[in-house]
Amino acid sequence: MPDLEPDKTLDCIGLFCPEPLFQTREQMDSIKVGEVLEVLADDPAAEEDIKRLVKRTGQKIIKFEKKENHIRFLIKKLQ
Repeated sequence: MPDLEPDKTLDCIGLFCPEPLFQTREQMDSIKVGEVLEVLADDPAAEEDIKRLVKRTGQKIIKFEKKENHIRFLIKKLQ
C-alpha cells in the first residue's frame, strides 16, 4: 500500500511536552473531516500523548512510525 499523502504536516521536532500535544490538537481542529494530518515529533512523551489525544477525540491513526531520531504519525480526521 503506497504511503498516503498528508493534507497538512505539523513539524514538532525540537518541541517538548505539552507543546506537540497542543499543536496537534490545534491542527486537527483546523482540518476538514477526511483529511490527514502528518505529525513529526522527537519528544518521547509525544508518542503516548498524541495516541491518547487521537483516541479521546475520535480520530484515527492510520500510520505510526518510529524513525531513527523522531516519530511520525498520520492521523485521519473522522469527525
